Amino acid sequence: MDYAQIILPLNVKGTYTYKIPEDLTEKVEVGMRVVIPFGGKKLYTGIVAEIHSREPENFLPKEIIALLDQQAILPQGQLNFWQWISQYYLCNIGEIYRFAFPSSMKLESETYVKRNEAVEADYQMLEANEIYLLQALEVKSIINIQELEAFIPRKEIMKTLNSLIDARLILIDEKISEKYKAKEISYLKLKDGLLGTPNLTVVLSSLSRAVKQKALLLKLIDRLTSGENYVRKSEIMEEGTFTSSHLKPLIEKGIVEEFLLQKDRLDTYDGDLEMIEKLSLAQQQALSEIRQVFSEKEVALLHGVTGSGKTHLYIEEIEEYLSKGKNVLMLFPEVGLTKQITQRLEKKYGKVLGFYHSKLTDFEKVEVWKKVKNNELKIILGTRHALFLPFQNLGLVIVDEEHDGQYRSTAVQPYFNAKDSAIMLARFYHAKTILGSATPSVEMYYAALQGKVGLVELLERYGESTLPKVTYINYKEAQGLKTTKGNFTNELVERIQTELDKKKQVIILHNRRGYANVIECETCGYAQYCSNCDVVMTYHKITNELKCHYCGHRSAVLSQCPSCHSDKLTSKGLGIQQLEEEVQRLFPEAKIGRMDLDSMRSKFAYEHFFEQVENRTLDIIIGTQMVSKGLDFDNVDLVVVPKTDAMLHVQDFRAEEKAYQLLTQMSGRAGRTTTSGEMVLQTYNPEQRIFDNLLKKGNKIYEYFISERRKFLYPPFVKLIFIELKHRREDKVERAALFLGAVLRKYLPEECILGPEKAQIFKINNLFQYQVLLKLPKGKKYQFYKSMVLKAKEEFDLVDGYESVKLQVFVDF
Repeated sequence: MDYAQIILPLNVKGTYTYKIPEDLTEKVEVGMRVVIPFGGKKLYTGIVAEIHSREPENFLPKEIIALLDQQAILPQGQLNFWQWISQYYLCNIGEIYRFAFPSSMKLESETYVKRNEAVEADYQMLEANEIYLLQALEVKSIINIQELEAFIPRKEIMKTLNSLIDARLILIDEKISEKYKAKEISYLKLKDGLLGTPNLTVVLSSLSRAVKQKALLLKLIDRLTSGENYVRKSEIMEEGTFTSSHLKPLIEKGIVEEFLLQKDRLDTYDGDLEMIEKLSLAQQQALSEIRQVFSEKEVALLHGVTGSGKTHLYIEEIEEYLSKGKNVLMLFPEVGLTKQITQRLEKKYGKVLGFYHSKLTDFEKVEVWKKVKNNELKIILGTRHALFLPFQNLGLVIVDEEHDGQYRSTAVQPYFNAKDSAIMLARFYHAKTILGSATPSVEMYYAALQGKVGLVELLERYGESTLPKVTYINYKEAQGLKTTKGNFTNELVERIQTELDKKKQVIILHNRRGYANVIECETCGYAQYCSNCDVVMTYHKITNELKCHYCGHRSAVLSQCPSCHSDKLTSKGLGIQQLEEEVQRLFPEAKIGRMDLDSMRSKFAYEHFFEQVENRTLDIIIGTQMVSKGLDFDNVDLVVVPKTDAMLHVQDFRAEEKAYQLLTQMSGRAGRTTTSGEMVLQTYNPEQRIFDNLLKKGNKIYEYFISERRKFLYPPFVKLIFIELKHRREDKVERAALFLGAVLRKYLPEECILGPEKAQIFKINNLFQYQVLLKLPKGKKYQFYKSMVLKAKEEFDLVDGYESVKLQVFVDF
């Protein structure tokens, strides 16, 4: 007897054992989807993780009900990858399944009813609702329970069903239904043999009185004589000249035929392919070094300054691996970058290039999935979701902007570092990995210095352009001299105006959303806090509302202070919307565009914004950190940061590193096609060490970062595990946190444990939060200590009183 270990799409530990029926023994394969019962009569779609003959000792396993695939849809490399993520990041493999598969490929159980033909019904003994249902089943052999609401009151449905089941007149049939349906487009064509024959003249004559029908037919003929065999129906009808009342008679007379064709939901490039620029000597040297690294190591860190043409090197390596018949995955931290890079690369790769991210519709995700499974797409550009596509022959993984914090997500389960996971995915496929960045993360740069990954440096810009100059304006001094206009010094205003006079575009960076940090009462100092969180509400002027950026709660703007009833309310703090207004006042003739999370919510917002920038319809671009990431603006020579110091006022051991990375990336947007690029920083304190390192450039700043991390024991010298506990009751989460801390201290040395402590923001979305930070040694001890953390978590989960406390573990925090 054979058994299978099944992965369920549920947040449950491990896999579950199911018996393989004899008629399926020769058909079941690892990586297939199967229908299995779980938790009573509920059916789920599971993934076969293992096939074996080990008979369970303590229980009688249920049987697999059916197969959903004729062959495995999850490659072994992906299955190994899932298991690694589950073990390394201390999460359940079911969470990964839920995250990895598009919703429309995870079939769901629906309850249907059907007539039991073996039992004859006595209608005189039945109630009205029961008769209605049986009569409906005579017309339609199987009915979804939801459909019963059309003729049976909702509150009577279950009673009616139970009565008929007890009488054995109906059967409950658990039927799996596939939600995905391919997109189909309506097309029109003429009846075969009609075009160009004498019959056409007769047909046209017969329509002499039906003017609109004849005009519609002539328009269709005109399109078909231009070389097309059929025409999309919407193209003929969309102008509004014709309606279905004109088309329908032509179809009924057999003159025109309407038919459906399946079409991809993905917009693929269908134009001519073209070559990308040739590499410079420096790029050729870097490419040679990458290939030398790959002869010895699996991972290469490409440290290329902004504008050095790292994308050109990616393209060369992509070409190399395509020629070997391999697939390529290229990861980006955010959706906006994938689309811009796609637009640049699709002219070279055409229909073998696809992209995959969270903003695709579910049907679009399914089509990408199937194309990757069938090896129709050779190159995938995407965000962290793309790691889970069913690659058949993965040869190269590229992680662009490898330093970016978006790869380390803490918002959606499962919690994993996409950059590190990409390296492991490549390892399971015996593929190579390129990590590219102008500002590598401290951890990865240190790994390169230690020889664990290969280091390749590209320290000059492509073409004639040079690295931008970085200069400072002392805002404190300007305030003393009274040479400021709001948040801008007179000098900075003049610099921006000079660029606008030269018909150049200017980028202004301000990394704070909203209009103002807080609305405050000038009389008593009252500020409105979020009712769900321990944070003040941010004012958004465009929608004239207060909004919490943690839970999304919205509130109307108060007209008077609820504490002292004063009407002297004023906004404090500078948000990007307020800065946009200020810039518009300073430069009234300029056309201004804003790039932040609030303005980029729609599906095509990125494309529309990039089009405006490329067409130069925008003069000034104001953005948060979104505008700094890999975007190629060829008409920008000046980047300004009016509030530089705010980047350092963050409680995070990576604050200086993130500020350095953001400012360096930001400077890279200037002068990409010229020799006159410049970044101007306004600051109260130009003497700070990070600013000094920006001026000197080079790698000195990494020596500083590494020495600081070594001194205070932070990565890369230790591994961090961050544990968060949440509950609606403050006293309960406090007790739970203290208990967890005591359990952890049973298994781990005291010096490894910081906390438990209240979170920096104690309440978010009505949940009180406690935190524990674990600093664990690297190497073999880390694996042992991590197993102890898992053991402590399991011990915590056994306490019934704490089952409602939400405990989350973030590995490599």
